[in-house]
Amino acid sequence: MSERSERSGGMSEPLFEVFVRPRRGLSHTHVGSLHAPDAAMALRNARDLYTRRQEGVSIWVVPAAAITASSPDEKDAFFDPAADKVYRHPTFYEVPDGAKHL
Repeated sequence: MSERSERSGGMSEPLFEVFVRPRRGLSHTHVGSLHAPDAAMALRNARDLYTRRQEGVSIWVVPAAAITASSPDEKDAFFDPAADKVYRHPTFYEVPDGAKHL
């Protein structure tokens, strides 16, 4: 039995996905995953593991079990239906008289 298993009573620690924002004005980017007993420890471990050269200004840790994502293999079936929804196109709407055009 590993030291981690003994500490957690034989149960494995939850998996967290780590996102880092490298500089102000940029988006957070997925940089990896790690196991930790809780979110606070995951945040500290993520800082030590993924920002060793102080390149990050913000870190997010998200329990992997809380993420629901579409599959790249289902791209066509998932995104194609939006093309036939004409109400999403600006040409579907009439501009009222007196409205300013920018």
